[in-house]
Amino acid sequence: MSALLFALLVPEPAGSGRSALRDRVADGIAIGLALSYGAVMVPLGDATTPGAALPWPVDVAIGTACALALVVRRRWPLALALALLPFGAVSVMATGAITVALFTVAIRRRARVVLPLGAAHILLGAVYSLLHDHPSFPLWVDVVVRAGLTVAAIGWGLFVQAHRRLTRSLRERAARLEAEQHLRVDQARLTERARIAREMHDVLAHRMSLVSLHAGALEVRTDARPEEVALAAGAIRDSAHEALQELRTVIGVLRDGAAGRPEPPQPDLTDLPELVDSARATGMTVRYTCRVPPAGPSAVLGRTAYRFVQEGLTNARKHAPDATVDVLLDGTAGEDLRIMITNPCPRTPARPAVPGAGMGLVGLGERVALAGGRIEYGVDRDAFRLQAWLPWPS
Repeated sequence: MSALLFALLVPEPAGSGRSALRDRVADGIAIGLALSYGAVMVPLGDATTPGAALPWPVDVAIGTACALALVVRRRWPLALALALLPFGAVSVMATGAITVALFTVAIRRRARVVLPLGAAHILLGAVYSLLHDHPSFPLWVDVVVRAGLTVAAIGWGLFVQAHRRLTRSLRERAARLEAEQHLRVDQARLTERARIAREMHDVLAHRMSLVSLHAGALEVRTDARPEEVALAAGAIRDSAHEALQELRTVIGVLRDGAAGRPEPPQPDLTDLPELVDSARATGMTVRYTCRVPPAGPSAVLGRTAYRFVQEGLTNARKHAPDATVDVLLDGTAGEDLRIMITNPCPRTPARPAVPGAGMGLVGLGERVALAGGRIEYGVDRDAFRLQAWLPWPS
Protein backbone atom coordinates (compact mmCIF):
# COMPACT_ATOMS: atom_id res chain seq x y z
CA MET A 1 0.00 0.00 0.00
CA SER A 2 2.81 2.42 0.89
CA ALA A 3 4.51 1.69 -2.44
CA LEU A 4 1.28 2.50 -4.29
CA LEU A 5 0.86 5.79 -2.43
CA PHE A 6 4.49 6.62 -3.10
CA ALA A 7 4.08 6.02 -6.83
CA LEU A 8 0.87 8.04 -7.06
CA LEU A 9 1.76 10.97 -4.83
CA VAL A 10 5.25 11.64 -6.17
CA PRO A 11 5.04 14.05 -9.10
CA GLU A 12 6.71 12.67 -12.17
CA PRO A 13 9.77 14.44 -13.64
CA ALA A 14 9.31 16.57 -16.71
CA GLY A 15 9.31 14.51 -19.86
CA SER A 16 8.70 11.22 -18.07
CA GLY A 17 5.87 10.33 -20.46
CA ARG A 18 3.25 9.70 -17.77
CA SER A 19 -0.28 10.15 -19.00
CA ALA A 20 -2.59 12.94 -17.86
CA LEU A 21 -4.94 10.31 -16.45
CA ARG A 22 -2.20 9.04 -14.13
CA ASP A 23 -1.52 12.61 -12.94
CA ARG A 24 -5.17 13.23 -12.27
CA VAL A 25 -5.46 10.01 -10.25
CA ALA A 26 -2.43 11.05 -8.18
CA ASP A 27 -3.96 14.49 -7.61
CA GLY A 28 -7.23 12.90 -6.57
CA ILE A 29 -5.46 10.72 -4.01
CA ALA A 30 -3.53 13.74 -2.69
CA ILE A 31 -6.77 15.71 -2.29
CA GLY A 32 -8.44 12.73 -0.64
CA LEU A 33 -5.61 12.35 1.87
CA ALA A 34 -5.64 16.08 2.64
CA LEU A 35 -9.41 16.05 3.26
CA SER A 36 -9.23 12.88 5.35
CA TYR A 37 -6.46 14.22 7.57
CA GLY A 38 -8.23 17.58 7.92
CA ALA A 39 -11.49 15.87 8.86
CA VAL A 40 -9.73 13.95 11.60
CA MET A 41 -8.04 17.09 12.90
CA VAL A 42 -11.28 19.13 13.07
CA PRO A 43 -12.57 17.42 16.24
CA LEU A 44 -9.09 16.78 17.63
CA GLY A 45 -8.07 20.41 17.17
CA ASP A 46 -11.10 21.72 19.00
CA ALA A 47 -12.49 23.40 15.90
CA THR A 48 -16.00 22.32 16.92
CA THR A 49 -15.76 23.65 20.49
CA PRO A 50 -16.67 27.17 21.61
CA GLY A 51 -13.78 29.62 21.52
CA ALA A 52 -12.29 28.41 18.22
CA ALA A 53 -10.69 30.94 15.92
CA LEU A 54 -13.43 30.35 13.33
CA PRO A 55 -16.76 28.55 13.36
CA TRP A 56 -16.21 24.97 12.36
CA PRO A 57 -18.26 25.18 9.12
CA VAL A 58 -16.02 28.04 8.00
CA ASP A 59 -12.95 26.06 9.06
CA VAL A 60 -14.12 23.07 7.02
CA ALA A 61 -14.93 25.25 4.01
CA ILE A 62 -11.46 26.83 4.05
CA GLY A 63 -9.79 23.43 4.44
CA THR A 64 -11.82 21.97 1.58
CA ALA A 65 -10.91 24.87 -0.71
CA CYS A 66 -7.23 24.44 0.18
CA ALA A 67 -7.41 20.73 -0.58
CA LEU A 68 -9.03 21.35 -3.96
CA ALA A 69 -6.28 23.84 -4.78
CA LEU A 70 -3.82 20.91 -4.77
CA VAL A 71 -4.73 20.25 -8.42
CA VAL A 72 -2.15 22.91 -9.36
CA ARG A 73 0.60 21.55 -7.08
CA ARG A 74 2.58 20.22 -10.05
CA ARG A 75 2.60 23.49 -11.98
CA TRP A 76 3.17 25.95 -9.12
CA PRO A 77 4.36 23.99 -6.05
CA LEU A 78 6.12 26.88 -4.29
CA ALA A 79 3.43 29.47 -5.01
CA LEU A 80 0.71 27.09 -3.81
CA ALA A 81 2.54 26.41 -0.55
CA LEU A 82 3.02 30.14 0.09
CA ALA A 83 -0.67 30.76 -0.62
CA LEU A 84 -1.87 27.97 1.69
CA LEU A 85 0.43 28.64 4.65
CA PRO A 86 -1.52 31.59 6.15
CA PHE A 87 -4.67 29.46 6.41
CA GLY A 88 -2.82 27.21 8.86
CA ALA A 89 -3.19 29.95 11.51
CA VAL A 90 -6.99 29.90 11.47
CA SER A 91 -8.07 26.54 9.98
CA VAL A 92 -7.08 23.14 11.30
CA MET A 93 -8.83 21.55 8.33
CA ALA A 94 -6.29 23.20 6.03
CA THR A 95 -3.31 21.48 7.69
CA GLY A 96 -3.71 18.38 5.54
CA ALA A 97 -3.54 20.39 2.30
CA ILE A 98 -0.58 22.41 3.61
CA THR A 99 1.30 19.23 4.52
CA VAL A 100 0.80 17.79 1.00
CA ALA A 101 1.91 21.12 -0.48
CA LEU A 102 5.08 21.09 1.62
CA PHE A 103 5.76 17.52 0.53
CA THR A 104 5.46 18.56 -3.11
CA VAL A 105 7.81 21.52 -2.60
CA ALA A 106 10.35 19.23 -0.89
CA ILE A 107 10.37 17.06 -4.02
CA ARG A 108 10.79 19.97 -6.44
CA ARG A 109 13.00 22.44 -4.53
CA ARG A 110 16.15 22.42 -2.42
CA ALA A 111 16.16 22.06 1.35
CA ARG A 112 16.98 25.73 1.96
CA VAL A 113 13.69 26.65 0.25
CA VAL A 114 11.36 24.17 1.93
CA LEU A 115 12.79 24.28 5.46
CA PRO A 116 11.73 27.92 6.09
CA LEU A 117 8.25 27.02 4.86
CA GLY A 118 8.12 24.15 7.33
CA ALA A 119 9.26 26.40 10.17
CA ALA A 120 6.56 28.94 9.23
CA HIS A 121 3.92 26.19 9.24
CA ILE A 122 4.96 25.15 12.78
CA LEU A 123 4.87 28.75 14.03
CA LEU A 124 1.44 29.25 12.52
CA GLY A 125 0.31 26.19 14.46
CA ALA A 126 1.31 28.00 17.63
CA VAL A 127 -0.67 31.03 16.46
CA TYR A 128 -3.72 28.82 15.90
CA SER A 129 -3.45 27.50 19.47
CA LEU A 130 -3.08 31.03 20.90
CA LEU A 131 -6.17 32.23 18.99
CA HIS A 132 -8.22 29.45 20.64
CA ASP A 133 -9.84 30.64 23.87
CA HIS A 134 -10.01 27.29 25.65
CA PRO A 135 -7.66 24.76 23.95
CA SER A 136 -7.92 21.17 25.14
CA PHE A 137 -4.16 20.63 24.90
CA PRO A 138 -1.18 22.74 25.98
CA LEU A 139 0.62 24.85 23.39
CA TRP A 140 3.65 22.57 23.30
CA VAL A 141 1.52 19.58 22.33
CA ASP A 142 0.13 21.37 19.27
CA VAL A 143 3.61 22.52 18.30
CA VAL A 144 5.13 19.04 18.69
CA VAL A 145 2.35 17.34 16.71
CA ARG A 146 2.50 19.81 13.83
CA ALA A 147 6.32 19.80 13.89
CA GLY A 148 6.44 16.00 13.74
CA LEU A 149 4.07 15.84 10.81
CA THR A 150 5.89 18.65 8.99
CA VAL A 151 9.32 17.10 9.50
CA ALA A 152 8.02 13.73 8.26
CA ALA A 153 6.49 15.27 5.11
CA ILE A 154 9.56 17.37 4.28
CA GLY A 155 11.98 14.54 5.08
CA TRP A 156 10.09 12.13 2.86
CA GLY A 157 9.96 14.68 0.07
CA LEU A 158 13.71 15.35 0.26
CA PHE A 159 14.37 11.61 0.22
CA VAL A 160 12.21 11.20 -2.86
CA GLN A 161 14.09 14.06 -4.54
CA ALA A 162 17.47 12.47 -3.75
CA HIS A 163 16.26 9.05 -4.91
CA ARG A 164 14.93 10.50 -8.14
CA ARG A 165 18.18 12.38 -8.76
CA LEU A 166 20.22 9.23 -8.13
CA THR A 167 17.99 7.18 -10.42
CA ARG A 168 18.26 9.76 -13.18
CA SER A 169 22.04 9.85 -12.79
CA LEU A 170 22.29 6.06 -12.97
CA ARG A 171 20.10 5.96 -16.07
CA GLU A 172 22.21 8.61 -17.78
CA ARG A 173 25.37 6.77 -16.85
CA ALA A 174 23.99 3.46 -18.12
CA ALA A 175 22.97 5.12 -21.40
CA ARG A 176 26.42 6.70 -21.72
CA LEU A 177 28.19 3.40 -21.04
CA GLU A 178 25.98 1.64 -23.57
CA ALA A 179 26.76 4.29 -26.17
CA GLU A 180 30.48 3.99 -25.43
CA GLN A 181 30.28 0.21 -25.74
CA HIS A 182 28.59 0.51 -29.14
CA LEU A 183 31.28 2.99 -30.16
CA ARG A 184 34.06 0.60 -29.10
CA VAL A 185 32.43 -2.26 -30.99
CA ASP A 186 32.06 -0.15 -34.13
CA GLN A 187 35.66 1.04 -33.79
CA ALA A 188 36.88 -2.55 -33.41
CA ARG A 189 35.01 -3.55 -36.55
CA LEU A 190 36.37 -0.63 -38.54
CA THR A 191 39.88 -1.34 -37.29
CA GLU A 192 39.58 -4.98 -38.34
CA ARG A 193 38.30 -3.97 -41.76
CA ALA A 194 41.19 -1.56 -42.24
CA ARG A 195 43.65 -4.19 -41.08
CA ILE A 196 42.32 -6.74 -43.57
CA ALA A 197 42.53 -4.24 -46.40
CA ARG A 198 46.14 -3.33 -45.53
CA GLU A 199 47.05 -7.02 -45.33
CA MET A 200 45.79 -7.59 -48.86
CA HIS A 201 47.53 -4.57 -50.34
CA ASP A 202 50.95 -6.14 -50.97
CA VAL A 203 49.45 -9.52 -51.79
CA LEU A 204 47.36 -7.95 -54.53
CA ALA A 205 50.42 -6.10 -55.82
CA HIS A 206 52.33 -9.40 -55.87
CA ARG A 207 49.62 -11.10 -57.92
CA MET A 208 49.54 -8.29 -60.46
CA SER A 209 53.34 -8.30 -60.71
CA LEU A 210 53.20 -12.00 -61.59
CA VAL A 211 50.64 -11.26 -64.29
CA SER A 212 52.86 -8.51 -65.67
CA LEU A 213 55.95 -10.72 -65.51
CA HIS A 214 54.43 -13.63 -67.43
CA ALA A 215 52.76 -11.34 -69.93
CA GLY A 216 56.11 -9.62 -70.54
CA ALA A 217 57.80 -12.98 -71.04
CA LEU A 218 55.23 -13.93 -73.67
CA GLU A 219 55.75 -10.61 -75.39
CA VAL A 220 59.54 -11.08 -75.55
CA ARG A 221 59.61 -14.82 -76.26
CA THR A 222 58.01 -14.86 -79.69
CA ASP A 223 59.71 -18.19 -80.40
CA ALA A 224 58.39 -19.91 -77.30
CA ARG A 225 57.12 -23.45 -77.64
CA PRO A 226 53.37 -24.07 -77.35
CA GLU A 227 53.75 -25.81 -73.98
CA GLU A 228 55.70 -22.82 -72.63
CA VAL A 229 53.02 -20.46 -73.87
CA ALA A 230 50.34 -22.62 -72.25
CA LEU A 231 52.27 -22.71 -68.98
CA ALA A 232 52.66 -18.92 -68.93
CA ALA A 233 49.03 -18.39 -69.88
CA GLY A 234 47.95 -20.70 -67.04
CA ALA A 235 50.12 -18.77 -64.59
CA ILE A 236 48.59 -15.52 -65.82
CA ARG A 237 45.10 -16.94 -65.46
CA ASP A 238 45.72 -18.21 -61.92
CA SER A 239 47.36 -14.97 -60.79
CA ALA A 240 44.61 -12.87 -62.34
CA HIS A 241 41.92 -15.03 -60.71
CA GLU A 242 43.53 -14.78 -57.29
CA ALA A 243 44.09 -11.04 -57.74
CA LEU A 244 40.42 -10.63 -58.63
CA GLN A 245 39.43 -12.46 -55.45
CA GLU A 246 41.72 -10.22 -53.41
CA LEU A 247 40.30 -7.11 -55.08
CA ARG A 248 36.72 -8.16 -54.43
CA THR A 249 37.55 -8.77 -50.79
CA VAL A 250 39.21 -5.37 -50.42
CA ILE A 251 36.26 -3.61 -52.02
CA GLY A 252 33.85 -5.50 -49.80
CA VAL A 253 35.84 -4.74 -46.67
CA LEU A 254 36.39 -1.04 -47.19
CA ARG A 255 34.30 0.64 -49.83
CA ASP A 256 35.62 4.02 -48.76
CA GLY A 257 39.26 2.91 -48.76
CA ALA A 258 41.54 1.82 -45.95
CA ALA A 259 43.66 4.46 -44.31
CA GLY A 260 47.15 3.71 -43.13
CA ARG A 261 50.40 2.28 -44.35
CA PRO A 262 50.19 -1.05 -46.24
CA GLU A 263 51.35 -4.01 -44.18
CA PRO A 264 53.73 -6.68 -45.44
CA PRO A 265 52.38 -9.97 -46.86
CA GLN A 266 50.50 -11.84 -44.14
CA PRO A 267 50.78 -15.52 -43.16
CA ASP A 268 48.26 -18.09 -44.27
CA LEU A 269 47.28 -21.67 -43.46
CA THR A 270 50.76 -23.07 -44.16
CA ASP A 271 52.17 -20.91 -41.36
CA LEU A 272 49.91 -22.37 -38.66
CA PRO A 273 52.47 -24.99 -37.49
CA GLU A 274 54.96 -22.20 -36.89
CA LEU A 275 52.32 -20.25 -34.95
CA VAL A 276 51.60 -23.29 -32.79
CA ASP A 277 55.33 -23.83 -32.17
CA SER A 278 55.75 -20.21 -31.09
CA ALA A 279 52.83 -20.64 -28.66
CA ARG A 280 54.45 -23.76 -27.23
CA ALA A 281 57.71 -21.86 -26.85
CA THR A 282 55.94 -19.47 -24.47
CA GLY A 283 54.98 -22.38 -22.19
CA MET A 284 51.55 -23.22 -23.55
CA THR A 285 50.46 -26.82 -24.12
CA VAL A 286 48.87 -26.97 -27.57
CA ARG A 287 47.51 -30.05 -29.35
CA TYR A 288 47.29 -29.23 -33.05
CA THR A 289 45.27 -31.36 -35.47
CA CYS A 290 44.97 -30.43 -39.15
CA ARG A 291 42.75 -32.51 -41.45
CA VAL A 292 42.93 -30.14 -44.39
CA PRO A 293 44.14 -31.50 -47.75
CA PRO A 294 47.71 -30.50 -48.73
CA ALA A 295 46.47 -28.25 -51.54
CA GLY A 296 44.70 -26.11 -48.97
CA PRO A 297 42.20 -23.28 -49.44
CA SER A 298 42.77 -19.90 -51.09
CA ALA A 299 45.15 -17.34 -49.64
CA VAL A 300 42.24 -15.19 -48.44
CA LEU A 301 40.64 -18.08 -46.57
CA GLY A 302 44.01 -19.17 -45.24
CA ARG A 303 44.72 -15.74 -43.76
CA THR A 304 41.32 -15.69 -42.08
CA ALA A 305 41.96 -19.13 -40.58
CA TYR A 306 45.41 -18.06 -39.39
CA ARG A 307 44.06 -14.92 -37.68
CA PHE A 308 41.28 -16.95 -36.09
CA VAL A 309 43.71 -19.44 -34.55
CA GLN A 310 46.03 -16.62 -33.51
CA GLU A 311 43.27 -14.81 -31.64
CA GLY A 312 42.07 -18.07 -30.07
CA LEU A 313 45.53 -18.88 -28.73
CA THR A 314 45.90 -15.34 -27.43
CA ASN A 315 42.64 -15.58 -25.50
CA ALA A 316 43.59 -18.97 -24.09
CA ARG A 317 46.97 -17.65 -22.97
CA LYS A 318 45.28 -14.71 -21.21
CA HIS A 319 42.47 -16.53 -19.44
CA ALA A 320 43.76 -20.11 -19.04
CA PRO A 321 47.56 -19.96 -19.23
CA ASP A 322 48.15 -23.40 -17.65
CA ALA A 323 45.46 -25.30 -19.54
CA THR A 324 45.88 -27.55 -22.56
CA VAL A 325 44.57 -25.97 -25.74
CA ASP A 326 43.18 -28.11 -28.58
CA VAL A 327 43.29 -26.67 -32.10
CA LEU A 328 41.40 -28.52 -34.83
CA LEU A 329 41.13 -27.69 -38.54
CA ASP A 330 38.91 -29.84 -40.70
CA GLY A 331 37.27 -29.49 -44.08
CA THR A 332 37.55 -29.96 -47.82
CA ALA A 333 36.90 -27.90 -50.91
CA GLY A 334 33.19 -27.51 -51.63
CA GLU A 335 32.34 -27.66 -47.94
CA ASP A 336 33.08 -25.51 -44.88
CA LEU A 337 36.48 -25.12 -43.30
CA ARG A 338 35.84 -25.76 -39.62
CA ILE A 339 38.16 -24.33 -37.00
CA MET A 340 37.73 -25.19 -33.33
CA ILE A 341 39.84 -24.07 -30.38
CA THR A 342 39.02 -25.58 -26.97
CA ASN A 343 40.54 -25.06 -23.55
CA PRO A 344 39.29 -26.06 -20.07
CA CYS A 345 37.83 -23.28 -17.96
CA PRO A 346 40.05 -22.55 -14.94
CA ARG A 347 38.50 -23.13 -11.53
CA THR A 348 39.55 -19.65 -10.48
CA PRO A 349 39.44 -17.06 -13.27
CA ALA A 350 42.96 -16.07 -14.23
CA ARG A 351 43.89 -12.41 -14.21
CA PRO A 352 45.22 -11.55 -17.68
CA ALA A 353 48.85 -10.53 -17.60
CA VAL A 354 48.14 -8.10 -20.40
CA PRO A 355 44.77 -6.35 -20.03
CA GLY A 356 42.73 -5.88 -23.16
CA ALA A 357 39.68 -3.97 -24.24
CA GLY A 358 37.64 -7.14 -24.79
CA MET A 359 37.20 -6.32 -28.47
CA GLY A 360 39.26 -9.22 -29.87
CA LEU A 361 36.28 -11.50 -30.39
CA VAL A 362 34.32 -8.60 -31.91
CA GLY A 363 37.02 -8.02 -34.52
CA LEU A 364 37.30 -11.76 -35.07
CA GLY A 365 33.57 -12.03 -35.65
CA GLU A 366 33.77 -9.17 -38.14
CA ARG A 367 36.60 -10.89 -40.03
CA VAL A 368 34.72 -14.20 -40.17
CA ALA A 369 31.52 -12.46 -41.28
CA LEU A 370 33.37 -10.67 -44.08
CA ALA A 371 34.61 -14.07 -45.26
CA GLY A 372 30.99 -15.26 -45.39
CA GLY A 373 31.31 -17.56 -42.39
CA ARG A 374 29.87 -17.77 -38.92
CA ILE A 375 31.38 -17.91 -35.46
CA GLU A 376 30.31 -19.40 -32.14
CA TYR A 377 31.92 -19.24 -28.72
CA GLY A 378 30.99 -19.98 -25.14
CA VAL A 379 31.35 -22.41 -22.25
CA ASP A 380 30.37 -26.02 -22.91
CA ARG A 381 30.84 -28.64 -20.16
CA ASP A 382 33.52 -26.78 -18.20
CA ALA A 383 35.41 -25.90 -21.38
CA PHE A 384 35.54 -22.72 -23.43
CA ARG A 385 35.01 -23.43 -27.12
CA LEU A 386 35.72 -21.04 -29.96
CA GLN A 387 34.80 -22.26 -33.42
CA ALA A 388 34.07 -20.96 -36.89
CA TRP A 389 32.80 -22.29 -40.19
CA LEU A 390 34.28 -20.66 -43.27
CA PRO A 391 32.95 -21.37 -46.79
CA TRP A 392 35.52 -23.17 -48.95
CA PRO A 393 34.59 -22.95 -52.64
CA SER A 394 35.46 -25.95 -54.76
